[in-house]
Amino acid sequence: MRVKHRVLLAASLACIGLRPALGMETIETAQPSTLVSDVHTFVVAEDGSLTEDDETTLRANTPAGVGDIAQRYIWFDKSTSTIDISDAYSLGPDGIKHIVAPDQIREIQEPRSAGAPTFEDSRLKAVVFPGVNTGSIVHLRFHKTQSKPVIAGQFDYFVEPSRGPVEVQRLIFDLPADKPLYADARGYIAVPPVTQGGRTRYEFDYSRAHYDRVEAGSVGYAQYGDRLMVSTFPDYRSFAASYRDGTVDPSANDAAVRTLAQSLTRNETDARAKAATLYDWVRHNIRYVSLFLGQSPAIPHRAADILANRYGDCKDYVALYGAMLAAVGIENSPALISLGSVYTLPSVPGYGGSAINHVITWLPGLGMYADSTALSIEFGSLPLADMDRPTLLVGDGTLSRTPATEPLSRTVRLQIEVMPDGSAAFADQVEDAGWSTGPERANLLHATDERRKQIADARLRATGLRGVASLAARDLDASNGALTTTINGTLDDVVWPTGTTALPALTSLSGGIATQVENLLAERVRTQPFMCTGGAFDEVAQVTLPKTVRVTDVPTDANFTSAFFDYSSRYVFDPATNLLQAERHLKANFGKQVCTPADFTAMQPVLKRIERDADAQVIVKAMEP
Repeated sequence: MRVKHRVLLAASLACIGLRPALGMETIETAQPSTLVSDVHTFVVAEDGSLTEDDETTLRANTPAGVGDIAQRYIWFDKSTSTIDISDAYSLGPDGIKHIVAPDQIREIQEPRSAGAPTFEDSRLKAVVFPGVNTGSIVHLRFHKTQSKPVIAGQFDYFVEPSRGPVEVQRLIFDLPADKPLYADARGYIAVPPVTQGGRTRYEFDYSRAHYDRVEAGSVGYAQYGDRLMVSTFPDYRSFAASYRDGTVDPSANDAAVRTLAQSLTRNETDARAKAATLYDWVRHNIRYVSLFLGQSPAIPHRAADILANRYGDCKDYVALYGAMLAAVGIENSPALISLGSVYTLPSVPGYGGSAINHVITWLPGLGMYADSTALSIEFGSLPLADMDRPTLLVGDGTLSRTPATEPLSRTVRLQIEVMPDGSAAFADQVEDAGWSTGPERANLLHATDERRKQIADARLRATGLRGVASLAARDLDASNGALTTTINGTLDDVVWPTGTTALPALTSLSGGIATQVENLLAERVRTQPFMCTGGAFDEVAQVTLPKTVRVTDVPTDANFTSAFFDYSSRYVFDPATNLLQAERHLKANFGKQVCTPADFTAMQPVLKRIERDADAQVIVKAMEP
């Protein structure tokens, strides 16, 4: 399960893989580990500070489960929180109890905040359990005091299962009676609240023995599966107001910030150019510390301090970029968002791994968003992880949405010259344009020569070819625009010098039309929402064959059109020159980033026809000596 603020469940509750009890299944289907019991009690004060009592028992069902449970991590902010571990032990299948010794409990730096002094209060309490074997259980009980709330006077909490069985889980929230708790629960069963002595106790129970397999390409589980969000905020407008109050910064008009912004943009004549220049400066000169929004008090550092320190998390990026924009007269506002594989928000507001966890910038005068933490994305585009999802505009408290799609295109020119011995020389030139260009440019810009060769070899292997390849790219230092890459090399055994060869009618190495279709058809049947990113793909290949072979069969031209796809292919063979030209063109237009199982059913017939054509072969036969 994934729990906000508290236990790092990649190594604690989230990473256990919640699985059924060992007696509930056969050895063949045993899951690595089971969450046997998990009880959390939160006592929230009027000012939003709280205490938390956690008691958790896990079992290792298989050897793989030992690694799941043998070490737990508790996240905390040492400037606002204290952790008291009152009970920690493992119990072997032989009944021997192993108490966790004091030197097996260590406090370590949260890795993501290392080297960033203003974030060094982010800590992990690591608990290492001794004597853990298959069949062992581990038990951990701790008390956490959080003296400063994430949001003053408020409380929120988000949890989702890690998609393994849970025998018993109980979440208890004890709040002042005048501070009602709102909930969006799916799979978590609410017990009727009880009010007594000026306080109200809310309880949610959870138990599940089986989860369906995650389908290839599906969105995050919390979008369609179980999850719980509780919050003292009645609506998103009041949540936005609380964030807005925390962003008040007397240093936003600091002379250093203002002077830098104005000097950077002194040669720019319009607002968009100024915003782009400042965006590029922030993303290239401020180091990103990737802590989820809401793990600690949701108040950015002062813009002047961020500029001086040259690093920050997402809220700091937005604060500094916003102050620089304001210094040159460009209106802007923070926009709270859920970053990642979940494209919806719970009906009640709050922070969490699959709820609000990130903040970007809204530029109303330009009608666009900018995510300055997306270091490889050019101004005017958003990373895929930001597209087609709800945003909460902090300025006026309204819910909006990022663009559903952004331009994406890929143009390929592939040349293959086959030698009489069956080997070949090839050159594959690709021009990428649109939102994907930035990540590809950054990937190659920072790659060593050896790493670039590894990338070229991997793309060759993924196409089903063997050979030697090298990769080159142009305009890697550019901050925007199309990117052209070329892979050159030689191929082994493209055509057999004797007998008959089925030669793939390639128009691209991996990453082209065939790859896109293959990814969409990764499942025969879909029951879960899945990602469906569109784009325009144009591929042309020329294959020169030696005079020692003759072509006996060439694929038939194809043309398919549907609500989502416009596809065509053409194959021309000139026997006088033994030259084959193949071309394929695909426009995929979904109008969104998430498709439904019904969409898949509708698109599958055409996808299969495209797949068959993309896998077409040219039949080549060696000439008689």
